[in-house]
Amino acid sequence: MTKKILSSLIIAAILAGGGYVYLQNRHAKPDERYRQQEIMRGDVAQSVSANGTLNPVTVISVGTQVSGRVSKLYVDYNDRVEQGQILLELDDSLFTAQIAQTMGNIRNIQASVDLAAANEARIRSLYEQEYVSRQELDQAVQALKSARAQLETARAQLKRDQTNLDYSIIRSPVSGVVIDRVVDVGQTVAASFQTPELIRIAQDLSKMQINSSFAEADIGNIKEGQRAKFNVDAFPNRSFEGVVKQLRLNPTITSNVVTYDVVISVDNPDEILLPGMTAYVSIEIANRQNVLLAPNAALRFKPANDDDTAVQHSSPQEPATAANHLGSGKLHVLRTEKNRAILVAVPVRTGITDGRMTEIESDQLKPGDKVVVADTSAQSPSAGSTMRFRMF
Repeated sequence: MTKKILSSLIIAAILAGGGYVYLQNRHAKPDERYRQQEIMRGDVAQSVSANGTLNPVTVISVGTQVSGRVSKLYVDYNDRVEQGQILLELDDSLFTAQIAQTMGNIRNIQASVDLAAANEARIRSLYEQEYVSRQELDQAVQALKSARAQLETARAQLKRDQTNLDYSIIRSPVSGVVIDRVVDVGQTVAASFQTPELIRIAQDLSKMQINSSFAEADIGNIKEGQRAKFNVDAFPNRSFEGVVKQLRLNPTITSNVVTYDVVISVDNPDEILLPGMTAYVSIEIANRQNVLLAPNAALRFKPANDDDTAVQHSSPQEPATAANHLGSGKLHVLRTEKNRAILVAVPVRTGITDGRMTEIESDQLKPGDKVVVADTSAQSPSAGSTMRFRMF
């Protein structure tokens, strides 16, 4: 019996305390109950954001047109190279042997050509003296032409063999920086089906670009030439700038989400931005200067009992010059009527936002006016909480 009485007393005390807090909040002064913030005049910019990857503008993949074993390697990661500089060499034993074989074949065919030429001259002389027939002369002429054709074929083979020998020496096609090397000395590369990649060279690291993916909802506001700002994890306290260079028309669709690749050109004179870095990009799509600004929290605020809130309608006014970008919204202010403070909803026209402040237009609000951003009573721990009791 004692336990039941004790439980009842505890419950009564909790309810009494909750009722006291409720009455305190209910009868609190409006200035104390509602948290307010001033409207100000200033500049606001709206941006769209996405992640991207820094890449060199031009990256050359150096390969080989012939197969062979890497015998010499002259460059490594981060080395600067000049156009025409030797990067590596393949073992040329097979190529030099092929050239020697082809040159021997040429000498053999050259001897056949000389013999055929002498034979053709002798038959022609006999034909003029009518000692041989016309057919024998034609056969001699044909033999000479065939020998000369074989000689031309052998010389072409020699040229091809010499070209293959030249291909065994891999040179840099451009000036730049080695950013990747995928072969080592002793490794065999095969060029049977496709050209293997040996070395990658960034032509100019002082000029970089960001390949970023923006959602289709944002792509309509992005135009070539717009300024872009971005940050990288390597320099968290530093902001970089770039310019929108290209909007690529080919979409990427992943799980029914459509994105477009936006290329942003970046100057990197100090070459501190490295290939592969993740860039957090923000592109300014609109800005307004010297406009009324209201905190976003005020536009999101909704009284607990909105039906009792007075609505003060704006008087008719001509739309502003840039009013086509404005929408509609509502701000709440405290007004005194009949010696009583009431909450008044003031319709406003809303513009762009930076995520913290929003552009507004209103003939009833001015800089310095306070608008409600929160109801402190609604944030009280006692308000709206669910309490559970364990009975003894």
